[in-house]
Formats: sequence, C-alpha cells, structure tokens
Amino acid sequence: PHLAALVLARGGSKGIPLKNIKLLAGVPLIGWVLRAASDAGVFHSIWVSTDHDEIEKVAKQFGAQVHRRSPEVSQDSSTSLEAIREFLNHHHEVDIVGNIQATSPCLHPSDLIKVADLIQKEGFDSVFSVVRRHQFRWSEVKKGENKTTEPQNLNPAKRYRRQDWPGELYENGSFYFAKRHLIEKGYLQGGKMAYYEMRAEHSVDIDIDIDWPIAEQRVLSFGYFGKEPLKEVKLLVCSIDGCLTNGRIYVTEDQKEMVSYDYRDIVGIDLLKKRGIQVRLISERDCSKTLSAMQLGCVAKVSATNKLQVLEDWQKDIGLSWKEVAYLGNEESDVECLKKAGMSGVPADACAVAQKAAGYICKSNGGCGAVREFAEHIFLLLEKVNSARKQ
Repeated sequence: PHLAALVLARGGSKGIPLKNIKLLAGVPLIGWVLRAASDAGVFHSIWVSTDHDEIEKVAKQFGAQVHRRSPEVSQDSSTSLEAIREFLNHHHEVDIVGNIQATSPCLHPSDLIKVADLIQKEGFDSVFSVVRRHQFRWSEVKKGENKTTEPQNLNPAKRYRRQDWPGELYENGSFYFAKRHLIEKGYLQGGKMAYYEMRAEHSVDIDIDIDWPIAEQRVLSFGYFGKEPLKEVKLLVCSIDGCLTNGRIYVTEDQKEMVSYDYRDIVGIDLLKKRGIQVRLISERDCSKTLSAMQLGCVAKVSATNKLQVLEDWQKDIGLSWKEVAYLGNEESDVECLKKAGMSGVPADACAVAQKAAGYICKSNGGCGAVREFAEHIFLLLEKVNSARKQ
C-alpha cells in the first residue's frame, strides 16, 4: 500500500505569523518533521499541503512535494480532516495517510518506523500518538454554582507517589495515521485502532509565541539532527566577508579600505578557542591587511579561488572527519563547503542558495553577531554530544 506522509501547513496563523516556517533552533519549524519523515524511509511520498508560496518554497528545500490546497480548506474554520480528504481526492495512488503535525519538532524517525509497522504489518486501520502524563484532575466548578470540586482520578486520602502511579495517556497531536477508507468516511481515528506512546521529552508542541524559547532548548536537547550521530566540533571555518564583517568595504580619499566588525563576534571566536576549537578564516579577496589590524590570531587563507579545496586541505592536515568541522558562510561560493561540513550555518542575510544548503540560519546578520550566535549554537550541540556520551 502507498503510505504518504502529509504535513498540513496553512499560511494563516492566529498566534504566530507564518509559524510553520519560523526558524526554531536555526531550522524552519516544518523542516524538523520533514527531516524525520525523510530519514524514516517508510514513506512512498512526502507531501506538504499549503496555500502559501513561502511555505511551498521551504517544503521543496527539504525534499517534500507540495499540494496546493484550495481556499475552501484554508480558512480558520477549516479542519485537518477536510484538508486531508481534499488531498486524497487529488492523489488516488495514496492508500494510507500519515498526517504529521508541523508543530512537533522533536519527532524522531524511529517513532514513524514503528507506527508504519503497526498499520502496514499488524493490520491496524488507524494509529495516533499519545504521551503519558502524571496529573491529577479535579471537576470544574463554575461561578455561581453552589457545589464543591470533586477528584476525578485520585483519592485525596491516598495520593499516589509519582513512581507508584502509571499515569494516564493523552493525545499529543504529533501524528495521526489512517487508511483511506476511514478518512473517506470522515474519520481519522476508527476501525481497528492503536495508540503509539511517545517519550515525554519528544512531545513538544508549538502553540503560542511564549513557548518558542522553551521549545528551542527542548529541540537542542532532544531533537533529531540526522542519521549520523553528532560529533564534537574541533574546527570552525568562517568566511570573512559577509559573516565576520557585514560585507561592506569603506574606501577613504587616499584609497585605503576599511571594514567594520562586531565585538561580540570577536568574543565568540575567543570562547571557541577556550573550548579547544580551532577557528580559521577564509576570503575570496586579499584582506590580509584588515586581518592583521584585527589581531584575531587565527590561521587565514585570503585570495581563495576555491574555498572547498582550502577546506578539504585543512580538514586533512588536521586529521578531522567532516562531522568535526563546522562552517559559517553566506555566498554561493560557500555552498559546497556548507554541504560538506558536519555543522553548517549562515547569517540571516545570506543569499538564498546558501540558506538552502545550511543546517542553521542565524537570527543575526553578517557582521552583527552572527559568529557569536553560531558559536553559542555549537556549544549547545556539544552539550548534546556530551550528554549522549554519558548515557
């Protein structure tokens, strides 16, 4: 049977404008679930249903196909079921839909693989995600009612200790898998049903803006970053023009060149060095005098006509795997380096092709703190690596 992953990503949002492609830990929100779906390897096709051009663009960057939904199912009042049924009306080859929520950035491929087995091999008609919670419920008492609250799932005289109580299962909305015949009847859950219990730390849902900083920390700690395990970064290579500087060159009357940089970026470089991470700089133009004036104490290659060749030479000379190399670039000439490096980033104002190739998009522009921000991102991922080692 044709199993299709379908992510619903409407352009309108009451809470956060274009929430589905807002950067979360340097990656568009929808990118986290598309990466997990792709690496699961169980879907015959991966789709994003949207009514917005920018969402379509991001979806294609992450390898998804796009279904342009109609205005009729793109309203605030439209339901997920309506959008899924419209999708099926246009794609008769699909037998099973795995509706994955764009707002679940800690979803892992291993979860999707197990759910696919439940519905394809064990014969379930629908499978949905749940999370276990240990919360005591009480009845609601409305204003003006002359009654007291009552316990719903506990005996106050014998309160459970958390470790002695299995808790309760709640839908977390991460995904809903269902066979075509159910959806056509108007159900996402029905027939022979099963739930799939997700780990609590993977159950993250973005609903309101205030959750965003918390979610970023959760993603950095528990998110899925790719098939290969993360390794400790030992070298950062940074493009000078447009990353360390803002790319502008000021020329004086006596034809001397000047550039500006942000002191926060210099602090970021110093912090990387203190953590034992080498920092090297690269530029297509001859800016040796500028580098000398900045006194950064970093190995640098200027007038580099082939940045990838320079990066490969450095990687081999130091004896590092690509997973141990990070690269911060911003132009087309950086794209191949961004693709090769184990960790890659670009400033917020990098060109479109560089953004597409990068694993992390900074909130800061080049020359305005992007290097320091990328350094902080490296430190957070190093914490994830160290945590995995301890486990």
